[in-house]
Amino acid sequence: MIKDESGFTLVELISVIAASALFVALILDFGINYWRYSSLLESDLDTFVSRLDTQDVVRDSIGTTTGLINQNSIPDTHANNPDPTAGANYWVTEHAVPGNFSAASNTTTPLVYYRRVSVTSSNSLAMNGTQPYEDEFVMYIDGSKKQLLLRTLANPNVTNNKVRTSCPPASATSTCPADKVLMDSLASIDVTYYSRSGNTLNWQSVYNTSTNTYIGPDFPLVEAVQYTFHIQKKTLFQKSTSTINDTVVRIALRNT
Repeated sequence: MIKDESGFTLVELISVIAASALFVALILDFGINYWRYSSLLESDLDTFVSRLDTQDVVRDSIGTTTGLINQNSIPDTHANNPDPTAGANYWVTEHAVPGNFSAASNTTTPLVYYRRVSVTSSNSLAMNGTQPYEDEFVMYIDGSKKQLLLRTLANPNVTNNKVRTSCPPASATSTCPADKVLMDSLASIDVTYYSRSGNTLNWQSVYNTSTNTYIGPDFPLVEAVQYTFHIQKKTLFQKSTSTINDTVVRIALRNT
């Protein structure tokens, strides 16, 4: 009787298992790297789009203002950084002092206040006699969400105002829409102010003897402003920041 010796030897079986394990490892390595690079590319594209959108909005919003202001004059019932002197409905007074504004956790930092001419829902100028009414805006940093947002303060004296007063996202309602998000993944913003001559503004021209600090000139003296937005984004499941970008926006102003 002839014995059937068909099948694999132990050496052949081990060889097949080793080869299969090698191919599986190569496939897994390719898949993980493909997912990793796709995730990085998506992160880069997201920040690229955010940078472009922010540049357009900031240039359009600030470049067409009727002037930067030191503090809102239209009361804001949701002022995130209230002025201890003016009251809870007014953001803290700001002056033209350059510096770095960080998106630190649990902080809300006003970046700039400005005015724009009020327009009615029929796209007509809202006039107060011979002068137009003006709405006011607050651009601020939400450090906890790493976002740059825009608060709208509609002039209450304008009938059928085209814009509506906005609120913090957590307090938004049907009558008070959420503040507009201008940028995500924000790390910090560098701000520099320029005079008409193109030189940096002398922010040490005004000294506050009460606080023993330089508080800078009022914003109507600013002729141009430059913002450098620092963006840092960590992709999903990444332990470290994978995308770091900077974008610079310089705007000539129409201060009056």
